[in-house]
Amino acid sequence: MEKFTLTTRIERPAAEVFAWHERPGALGRLCPPWEKVEVVSATGGVRDGARVVVRNRRGPFSMEWQVEHRGYVSGREFRDVQLSGPFASWEHLHRVTPDGAAACLLTDDISYRLPGGAIGRMFGGGHVRRELTRLFAWRHATTKADLELSARYDTRRRRVVVAGASGLLGTALVHFLLTQGHEVVRLVRRGPAGPGEALWEPARGELAPSVLSGADAVVNLSGENVGAGRWSPARRGAILRSRVDATRTLVNAMKAAERPPEVFVSASAVGFYGERGDEMLTEGSAPGAGFLPEVCLAWETHADVAARAGVRTVLLRFGVVLTPAGGALAKMLPVFRLAAGGRVGTGRQWMSWVGREDAIGAVYHAMMTACRGAVNVCAPGAVTNAGFTRALAAAVGRPALFPVPAPVLRAVFGQMADETLLASTRATPGALLDSGYVFRHADVGACLRHELGGAPGA
Repeated sequence: MEKFTLTTRIERPAAEVFAWHERPGALGRLCPPWEKVEVVSATGGVRDGARVVVRNRRGPFSMEWQVEHRGYVSGREFRDVQLSGPFASWEHLHRVTPDGAAACLLTDDISYRLPGGAIGRMFGGGHVRRELTRLFAWRHATTKADLELSARYDTRRRRVVVAGASGLLGTALVHFLLTQGHEVVRLVRRGPAGPGEALWEPARGELAPSVLSGADAVVNLSGENVGAGRWSPARRGAILRSRVDATRTLVNAMKAAERPPEVFVSASAVGFYGERGDEMLTEGSAPGAGFLPEVCLAWETHADVAARAGVRTVLLRFGVVLTPAGGALAKMLPVFRLAAGGRVGTGRQWMSWVGREDAIGAVYHAMMTACRGAVNVCAPGAVTNAGFTRALAAAVGRPALFPVPAPVLRAVFGQMADETLLASTRATPGALLDSGYVFRHADVGACLRHELGGAPGA
């Protein structure tokens, strides 16, 4: 029988840490971004007899893992026991032990046997231990940071309506909000609406004002993926319409609501500034020229109608969100892992980036504080493309030897190359820092190590 144990001290009471694990969203929050994990079913929380089925995908292959919870002791511990899955046997004890009145020790204690006996241990033992170390280091860091965050904000339970809840950032935000103890209503286009969902059709301007009435916050992350394909005229129209239609629909429903929401947090992007060379860009900088600045300006103009109607409105201008779960980083990783990555163009263009955890954190901070107006959501340390290339190569433990010339990018992507891959945007998060936000990852190397699980080649 193999053993694995990890213990971390968390500066929150034991009862609060245990309650975090019992909330909806905890399982999703504990799925690492580098794994393609789908929760097939989860019933009964963590109490005895509750079962969880997850599906893990690796390339064309997938594997289901079914566990049952046993040994539940309220406020202290519970176990996961494998019913079917990749191990010959697996038992995982989650334990929370008080360490004084205001802190506790979180322990994950795992006993397992690999299939294949001695041969399985010989060929798979080291790999499994490395993967467990990587996974649980990430889980403990995430759990600790999420729980200790609660000390900075009012803990009153909020009702939060999220548009774009199934997207890359929206999915992670919903899990985070649920584990913080808030009620979340996800806006969905398909019907019928399930628990915690409400129907809308932004292209037709359809959203019942009652859905938003009395909400503490409305978060708008809805919009077509800018980097999903070459910007044909049809694609450009879809990118613009998706943002304008969603924002207009939300604002009109707020204005018609019997009790409008307290705050409207609406996404935008640092693409607002366009190509600006080495200029340091603050929230007061003028918009740039080009398609992305036009989209961002239209997006923000429609969101600002809510502010004129008396709703506190925050316009979050996101930098490139770094996560292996999707977006730019997910597209770059296979190339860099093959040692075929390199700088883009000259490599001197500035890249305003933010880790997924800080992107979520900025949304939450905007909800929970007095922020209003434009807010740049990017780390304090913008990097050049060459600097980012070096950091990513180091994170995956590979050299970066193959630069991509600008003419090649223009030939493949057209205008999109000039406004995304080759554009230089050096934004600073002045409004976030001035309002007291504390970044989890201000250094791009530390951010990449966290998002990729810490180990080179991961």
